[in-house]
Amino acid sequence: MRIIEEAIKEGRTTLSEYESKKVLAAYQIPVTREMLVDDIKDLSRAVKEIGYPLVLKGCSSETTHKTEKGLIRMDIRDEKEAGTAFEGLMDSMKRDGGTVLVQEMVRGQRELVIGLTRDVQFGPCVMFGLGGIFTEVLEDIAFRVAPLERRDALDMMKEIKGRRILDAIRGMEAVDLDMLAEILINVGRIGLENEAVKEIDINPVIISGNRPVAVDALVALD
Repeated sequence: MRIIEEAIKEGRTTLSEYESKKVLAAYQIPVTREMLVDDIKDLSRAVKEIGYPLVLKGCSSETTHKTEKGLIRMDIRDEKEAGTAFEGLMDSMKRDGGTVLVQEMVRGQRELVIGLTRDVQFGPCVMFGLGGIFTEVLEDIAFRVAPLERRDALDMMKEIKGRRILDAIRGMEAVDLDMLAEILINVGRIGLENEAVKEIDINPVIISGNRPVAVDALVALD
């Protein structure tokens, strides 16, 4: 893919969140509607196209762990809030030469994690589990070697301890398992078809209604 090739030419080992999601979208993985903005004049255009409520994030290939670094502003509901958040983030991003990602705010109470790691022996391996800020604490995940078939993806969903989160529960719809299975299959395809991709981390994948949506993503290159 051109995004990956250009990053390698520049000597980079990671893609920005925006670039990472472009890779995901190219493989029919649903991602948030978003625009990169580096000028206050373009902010109003992004707001008009995406609509409130919004999330604003600092964005560059050097920026990881945005929450811990205070580079996320959530639930922005008007022009004043958007302008203040944008200016504050641009000040923080100056040293990284980054921009601001203006993103739709996806609502949902359930968060998953989907990823890929390139094992020395087995090659690309797909990961699935409970997501959000407690992913590393819970460690409720399952792995399969790519390529995946639909039955492999469904088996991964059944394997995690928190599998009931995918069911209709507490007034929430059951997750679209076919759509979720396609995402897992296609993450495996990314690893198989792009040898330079070392890791993929999609966290969180928020369940909006019954649809999984990639809200944050990071692609690491070898």
